[in-house]
Order: sequence, then C-alpha cells, then structure tokens
Amino acid sequence: MSPTEPDLPDAVPLLSVRGLRKAFGQHEVLKSIDVNVRSGNVVTLIGPSGSGKTTVLRCLNGLEIPDAGIVEFAADLTVDFSTQVSKKQLAAMRDRSAMVFQHYNLFPHKTALENVIEGPVQVQKRQGAEAIEEARELLARVGLAGKENSYPFELSGGQQQRVGIVRALALRPQLLLFDEPTSALDPELVGEVLTVMKELADEGWTMVVVTHELAFAREVADEVIFMDGGVVVERGHPDTVLRAPREARTRQFVDRLLNPF
Repeated sequence: MSPTEPDLPDAVPLLSVRGLRKAFGQHEVLKSIDVNVRSGNVVTLIGPSGSGKTTVLRCLNGLEIPDAGIVEFAADLTVDFSTQVSKKQLAAMRDRSAMVFQHYNLFPHKTALENVIEGPVQVQKRQGAEAIEEARELLARVGLAGKENSYPFELSGGQQQRVGIVRALALRPQLLLFDEPTSALDPELVGEVLTVMKELADEGWTMVVVTHELAFAREVADEVIFMDGGVVVERGHPDTVLRAPREARTRQFVDRLLNPF
C-alpha cells in the first residue's frame, strides 16, 4: 500500500506546527515548538529523556491537547489551540496521522490480524473483508505471513512492534508517528524493526520519528531536530546535526550516545 498523497503545491508542507506549547501543572514541557514536515520526508526528533519529544508526537496525534500553537495539515486543516478546539477538529487530526508506540500497545486478547483491523473497521467503518485482505497483505509485507492468528504473547518484541507498524499503516494515514519504536526491544531485535521503517521511508511515507538510533537518523532522516528542556536547540541535515553540530549542547548529547563509556 502506498502512502496517502495529498495534492500539495511544492511550497506547502504536509505538516506545519507553529508555537506549540504544553504544560503539565507548573512544568512547561513544550516552549513554542515549530516544525515543518514536507510530504515524503522523514524528520527525527532526538534529545535527552524529558526534553518533550514524545509530547510533540502526542500533540500531533491529538492524544494530548496543547495549551497553544497552530497545527496545520496539508493546507486543508488548521487547528488553533489558543482557542476552543472541537472534538471534530481533534478527530480530523487523528484521521491524518497514526502512532507507533514504544511499548506496542496491542490488545492482548486479540490476534495480530484482529489488532490490525480494529481501527479500519471500528473507527473508519470500512468493510471487514476489505480490511482483512489488506491486513494480511501488510503483515506479509513486514515478514509476518503465517502470524495472523497469533496473540501478542506468542510473538517476540520485534514481531509485536511490526504488528504495531502494520496497525498504523492500515489506517492509511498521511503521517506516521514513531515514539521510540525500538527502545523496548532486545538489541538483536532492533534491526528488524529499523529495516521495516527504512523501507517505509524509501517508499515515500512521511514520518516523524522520536529515536535514539543515531545511525538510523543519519541514514534515513531528511532533517534532525535536537530538543532539550522543551525547546528546539538545533535542527538541520543529519550530516550537520550528527557529525558537526553547531551547538555545544548538541555535541555533548551526540558524543554521549556515540561514546557511552
């Protein structure tokens, strides 16, 4: 299945985020974040724990409600969080994106196939036969043919995460959001998930990825954004941000990941 491609003028990003703010109590997690993502591009968010990366994704998917900021999708949906946002607007945001979670978030009492068709059938009201056929094709595409009737406890962590990716793809989103998709995996299983993600990037899927996998970011990303303390410290091409960062805080973070001892 190919990504959903909106008809955009060349200068219009698929996603534009301006002045995104979010606080939990007195703790301001996001302090005026700006992000632009062009159709078919991969943007990676890197930074220390607590820097606000996951909150950005959750705000984009409507799982968290920002306190302020404007989120615009493909020039046909603009949501201004400085005003009262309706349930219809949040639903429209969710229709345009799909999240792959750190800890899989599969329904334990449903098979791999049932997990994948849940959204298309229950939320998007698509025909069951169509959703099942597409789910089988997607599962086979990520190397899970024959696992359709397996329950999550019967699958490895890498297999569960691949089911999570298929579940997101089955929603036919314009934007894929990945929240540390390999951080809960044993090291030997990381590669199989990153391979699927690289294939999706090669196919033209638009992706925003929170990750600590700097090699993946260097190879796949069109832009790397380094966050710390709820702000964007540095952004740019991977060769700049990861090989020759301008900011001292970025250099410190990258060096610590590349040389942990």
